[in-house]
Amino acid sequence: MFAKSKSSSSSSNFQLANPIRNFCEIGKQTATAGPEHVWRIYDAYSKEDGKEVSVFLFDKRSVEKLHKPKRKETVTEILRNGAKEMQRFIHPKILQVYKVEECPETLAFASEPVLASLANVLAYQEQQELINKQNTLSQSHRPVYVKEYELLDIEIKYGLLQITEALLFLHTNSHTKILHRNVCPSNIIITKRGTWKLAGFEFIEVVNEIPFTIQPWTSRTSKMAQPNLDYLAPEIQQKKLGSFSSDMYSLGMTICAIFNRGRPLIQANHNCSEYLKQLENLDDRVGIILPSVALPLREAVSRLLQKDIDLRPTAQVLSMIKYFRDPLVHALQFLDVSKLKDLMQKEHFYRTTLKELLPYIPKKLLYQHIWWYLQAELQTQEVLSAVLQPILYIIEKSTKEEYEKIIFPTLRPLFSNRKSINGTVTLLENLHVILEKTPDEYIDSEVLQMLYTSFENSTMQVQTAAYIAVTNVTDYLNDEAIRNIILPKLLQAFDNGTVDERKLMKVVYCILNRLEKQKIIDYVLPLLCKVKLQEPEIVVRVVNIYKLMLTDKNYGLSVNWMATRAMPSLLPQTVNPGLNLEQFMLLFQVLQEMLNHIERNQRNKLTLDNLSLPSPERYRPFRHQHSTDNMHVPPFNIPNLRIDQRKTSSAEDMARKNSMTEPDRTASAENMARKNSMISTFGGWFTATMNDSNFLKVHNAFTSRRLSDNTLMTPKIRVAPSCASSPGGTPGGGLPVRRHSSIGPQERRGSNINLSPPTGGGMPITSSSVPYLLSSSMNSVRGSRRPSVSSTSSQQGLLQQVGSSMVRQLPPICLNLNGPPPPPTLSPSLQLPGQHSH
Repeated sequence: MFAKSKSSSSSSNFQLANPIRNFCEIGKQTATAGPEHVWRIYDAYSKEDGKEVSVFLFDKRSVEKLHKPKRKETVTEILRNGAKEMQRFIHPKILQVYKVEECPETLAFASEPVLASLANVLAYQEQQELINKQNTLSQSHRPVYVKEYELLDIEIKYGLLQITEALLFLHTNSHTKILHRNVCPSNIIITKRGTWKLAGFEFIEVVNEIPFTIQPWTSRTSKMAQPNLDYLAPEIQQKKLGSFSSDMYSLGMTICAIFNRGRPLIQANHNCSEYLKQLENLDDRVGIILPSVALPLREAVSRLLQKDIDLRPTAQVLSMIKYFRDPLVHALQFLDVSKLKDLMQKEHFYRTTLKELLPYIPKKLLYQHIWWYLQAELQTQEVLSAVLQPILYIIEKSTKEEYEKIIFPTLRPLFSNRKSINGTVTLLENLHVILEKTPDEYIDSEVLQMLYTSFENSTMQVQTAAYIAVTNVTDYLNDEAIRNIILPKLLQAFDNGTVDERKLMKVVYCILNRLEKQKIIDYVLPLLCKVKLQEPEIVVRVVNIYKLMLTDKNYGLSVNWMATRAMPSLLPQTVNPGLNLEQFMLLFQVLQEMLNHIERNQRNKLTLDNLSLPSPERYRPFRHQHSTDNMHVPPFNIPNLRIDQRKTSSAEDMARKNSMTEPDRTASAENMARKNSMISTFGGWFTATMNDSNFLKVHNAFTSRRLSDNTLMTPKIRVAPSCASSPGGTPGGGLPVRRHSSIGPQERRGSNINLSPPTGGGMPITSSSVPYLLSSSMNSVRGSRRPSVSSTSSQQGLLQQVGSSMVRQLPPICLNLNGPPPPPTLSPSLQLPGQHSH
């Protein structure tokens, strides 16, 4: 077995000798291939362009150790011809050879990057199975380089289809029809893209007629100079006849080895007799292995391993079986021949077909196979936009480590290089997907820099995509960039009208909470009033901005702006026929919230203004609320009128006189005489006092006056301007005139008078001084009242004297019931006995 340690120690000696070193820089060994694994495969890089390649190297000294010296040249010649034949064939299913070089010690050729041969991978599977069974590995009969690699079902399916198509190409070539003769795992190469390529052209035969004679395997010739006996078709070994069906048999045996954990059905160990012995039981061996083969492939495998060559399917028939009719397989096939497709086919495939299949493709195959083709297509500007669609999906599903190691190095040049318009738009619209995985040190300097330069692009599609990107990547933008770059460009776009306002309004909403209050007041609020509110979507975006502003005072939306600018612009949209119910309710809710803000603000402001007034003026509207509860009438207030005592009607006087005893009558007469004397004496004082205080005091001096005479026989009372506006003021500048009690009830008008009783005691208030007082007690009196003539002539004279004096001297007054009047100030000559001037 070629061990890794041995190959790495000896490789440095012959690498320097081979001219292939002038073409590429050779690294470490990674795999083996070819007859008896004589080809050692090394990783390498092209010195010309730095691209990755692989170097297949044959050490001629290995032949000297294993065989006689005379056979050395024979093996070298076979391997040299095989490398040159592969270099001649250009086909996507055949290993591509770039350069063949030879020196006395080595033979080498450079090829596309290779991961391993299928034999290396199957050897790893076989090794794992032996480890699981706790068997030793020292008895392994095949010297195979082990490559740690797990095959997926989709890899096996597509790999077998690739080898079938390679054989189809060889068997049906229009120029020459070729028989491979050595189809086996050691000649199937797995590239670093995960594709399977057919190699090992050392024993190919040009077929002119079918069948044709072929030399069978013999022990007299070196194993390195013959095909693999375990995979050799029976007709060649038994009848020395070969055909294209011989290659199909070898492919059938390869399929069985894949599903048998790397072990072929015949293990002859380079012994012809052992081969023939095991060949007799081939049908039984096939029956044992078939349950392990994929169900759609079982019938094909059983037919491929038939001893009758006519029963075996051709490469063309095999490629069309149901097992290979898989959408994933077709997608992988398209990628392999994508260079032969036109631009429209590529664009449809990348944008639609591949993007739909990506969720079903294993991640291993995604990075190993598909990514290689995608990154190659990024160089083609015509399909850049379409290729970015599957790439963005892969970015979304990748881990941060996978993105930084595999994807970002390929994407990084796109941010600074010129791109197609569609490619730039696609990148901008999905910039948030890229930024989510991009390392922090590249966000501002490279990725966002592409966004800022896109604002200067003359193409409207690119500018629109840039503003869409802002709404998606706001969290990645710093405040300085928003204030100094985004906002000025946004205002400029509004003025120019080159970008859809719906997109711009969305940007305003996204950056609003990142702007200073003064910036919002100076730029954003005026901008909202300039927007044409016609389309429902624009209306909704503006309403959402106002709704956000209403949540915080720091946005600068004042009550004055709401009342004078915002609401007048939004109110007409309440009848916009384009709004649906949800949009209308949102608009109405914001308008109602604005109105509530205005209401609260104005109520609080007016309340504070009222509290700042002088004390009497502040409480004047509320004094009528302090009246007693014995008056069941609506509140009414007459300014500056105070009634100290209740005036009784003639009926009440009569009832009181009849109930008095003789001593009481005597005392009452004396009191009346004393009062009359005081009234005549102080009549001038009464008038003077009223002129000073503007308060009218009506004393209980008219005890014999009838209820029907309660009309104040005064000129029309004028109400002062300061009193006219207070609650209870008499409209029209005067008090209502009392109707005579003889007028029918149907002509009487009610009154809304609310009088406060005197605080100093005395008789209850009646309607003698206030017209139309409605109370339950007065209504009962009115119902039984009749015109009274019980007043004496002396009393009538006294009333006329006092009344005329009041009419002459009483000026227009303001009646006030809201509070007690200030005490009257009498001149020293008019003071009552026992009083002192204040």
